[in-house]
Amino acid sequence: MSMNKNFTDIAQMTKDEAREHLEKLRWPMGAVCPHCGSIKAYKLTAKANSKHPVRKGVYKCKDCRKQFTVTVGTLFEGSHVALNKWLMAVSLMCSSKKGISAHQLHRMLGVTYKTAWFMAHRIRYAMQQPKLKGKLTGIVEVDETYVGGKPRKTRKDKMDGKNFKRGRGTKKTPVVALVQRGGIVKSQVMTRLTGKNLKSFINENVDNTSVIMTDEFKSYKMLRKDFNHKYIRHSMGEYVRGNIYTNTVEGYFSLLKRGINGVFHHVSKKHLQRYLHEFDFRYNMRRTEDATRTTAALYCIEGKRLMYREPKSPEEAA
Repeated sequence: MSMNKNFTDIAQMTKDEAREHLEKLRWPMGAVCPHCGSIKAYKLTAKANSKHPVRKGVYKCKDCRKQFTVTVGTLFEGSHVALNKWLMAVSLMCSSKKGISAHQLHRMLGVTYKTAWFMAHRIRYAMQQPKLKGKLTGIVEVDETYVGGKPRKTRKDKMDGKNFKRGRGTKKTPVVALVQRGGIVKSQVMTRLTGKNLKSFINENVDNTSVIMTDEFKSYKMLRKDFNHKYIRHSMGEYVRGNIYTNTVEGYFSLLKRGINGVFHHVSKKHLQRYLHEFDFRYNMRRTEDATRTTAALYCIEGKRLMYREPKSPEEAA
């Protein structure tokens, strides 16, 4: 039986079925203690006529003697939301091409808006991809965009109220994306779009044998020293010259902008990077089915616990 479940399958699960499904995904060879890593664990069951019932899904480790469930050490730990609702939220976020808003999750799952908002951010945190095992190679397109904020008016705007200034020079947050043609994307929020910042980000993630494709933004000029750098002149109305173009990375940005403008409407700079994790995850698994993408996201839940508030240190609590 396939472990990949689509939204319809998950929506029909009970709490116990959702827990059993997660156990099979996380522990295909049997329960593993999240406290000490031991495989010597057994499920607790209540004795006949016992006055102390045992909660379903509780295991005990024979080595460290601690009790645990499948949610311990995952993003679901400590949550009072039913596990089947968590799985539905993961499935919805993995199958919605441009994302799904917290308000929509709140309506569909029957939880409060605050709970839905936090659930979504926990899942985005789990979608964060590990550091690239190898650098991007081949043809890599690089481009920048600007997200959120309010456009700043130019001198002309103050006179006729039109032509808001866009892009560079506004109060928006800069985002840079690297896309390997036919491969994956890596996007990052930037404090400033300087040649030094761009060079550092590109050198960290792109192999120096790659061919870099950009527009004519002057901060990319420094790439010519380390890479085979080719650029397209958008200012002259040029968008394709042979195989020189940035249409792939611009296609990624179109999905990102449609999601932020049409679904989320407003994303603060503080949380923007987690939204980028979500869009990167879906883009990098764009050739898979929704059910497979959902399973891949559930494989990422371990060790990804996001707190609503960071716990206070003993000094702060005193």
